[in-house]
Amino acid sequence: MQTTDIWYQFDLHWRKIILTGILLAISVGAVFSQARFNEISKSGQDDKFLSYGFFLAGHNNYWRLKYSEEFLNNRGQSNIQSIVPVYTQGFSLGFLVNIRMHDQLNLVFMPKVGFYEFRTEINKFEDLDPALINVPPGETSNFASHTVINEATMVEFPLLFKYKAQRFNNSRMFFTAGGSAIFRTKNQEEADIEDIATLGQDFTVDMGIGFDMYFKFFKFSPEVRFSHGLMDMYRPEATHSDYANDIQSLRRKSITVYLNFQ
Repeated sequence: MQTTDIWYQFDLHWRKIILTGILLAISVGAVFSQARFNEISKSGQDDKFLSYGFFLAGHNNYWRLKYSEEFLNNRGQSNIQSIVPVYTQGFSLGFLVNIRMHDQLNLVFMPKVGFYEFRTEINKFEDLDPALINVPPGETSNFASHTVINEATMVEFPLLFKYKAQRFNNSRMFFTAGGSAIFRTKNQEEADIEDIATLGQDFTVDMGIGFDMYFKFFKFSPEVRFSHGLMDMYRPEATHSDYANDIQSLRRKSITVYLNFQ
């Protein structure tokens, strides 16, 4: 049943993701055509050692959850049927500092403020009668589900290497790779009030792909970036006792679309 629920969540959110992707592709395609075929632009020249800009970003994020051995070994004795992280949207904004190391290699610092919401579905049996626990939840009224929400404002400090292809007319493709240090603004006491308690600091590994598009007065650089958290953010001692022992670890994962202006 857990597998079915996970695929249901993927199906629900992939519709949103596909629609967003289509709209983004149409917008970027129009901008790309304009940047590619117009007169060669002199703006946003890449020969400056130091340049600045700003960005807006939207992200889909969720927890990478790992069940504990206790949960896996006691499935028939626990009232928890499954714990399922859900993709949740958010946004961030900040500015960028670009340091030119080579015509095709830059070092980019992108401090930002991000607004995050992590949703987790807790599915459990209300009746602990062993004769009912193994009955599929959809066939019995003793199955209940509720959502745990973790909200956080994060201050992030990504540092990335940006490798760029040769410029073709008014556009060039690029790849980014690096990492980020992340700090939550609210203190640990406030975070411990939530049903699933988490820590406030993390480090991530980031990789992305995008295009530089040159216009008369600015450079526009859309980018898609994937981020994987390295630290276990789970705090079991402050988590709700009903499922504190069922989770072993929580790590952040996100997909972000950046709109960079320089």
